[in-house]
Amino acid sequence: MSAEQLPLKPPRPRDPGAALPPALRAAVEAALEEQGGKPGALLPVLHAVQDRLGYVPPESLALIAHTLNLSRAEVHGVVTFYHHFRTHPPGRTVVSICRAEACQAVGARALEAHAKKTLGIDWHGTTADGAVTLEPVYCLGNCACGPTVLVGKDELHARVTPEQFDALLRVAREAKP
Repeated sequence: MSAEQLPLKPPRPRDPGAALPPALRAAVEAALEEQGGKPGALLPVLHAVQDRLGYVPPESLALIAHTLNLSRAEVHGVVTFYHHFRTHPPGRTVVSICRAEACQAVGARALEAHAKKTLGIDWHGTTADGAVTLEPVYCLGNCACGPTVLVGKDELHARVTPEQFDALLRVAREAKP
């Protein structure tokens, strides 16, 4: 057969979300539907995905890039540039310690060292039991009352000592999944 006789078929477009399990894909598609039409939609989409799932699955980057008409490298670059975005599921409770100068001036470095030693993890790590993820944050707006710790999304604690941190951990470890 000559090349002229072969029927030419356009290549089938590869499904950019094929690597995502159905539940994760539904969450990513919902975020894209909700935020994707906005100008400069990438950051709002990534925030919406992380709000829904607790992280931005690496397998979702192709679908996000395709839908927003961006390259996967552009999306990956944004996810890895901003420390706020996680690429793996967090622990049941996220504990954030303020690292801004005002908190540093009143003992946050000692609290950070205590937290890392007590939990046996570094920043962005999750304890082996999946209970706690430790995150740095660069100002919680509670500068006069440092060191400040945020437990979850809305539980702010001021003037936290290592002993108070340990008490917060006990409660966090008891949190139900």
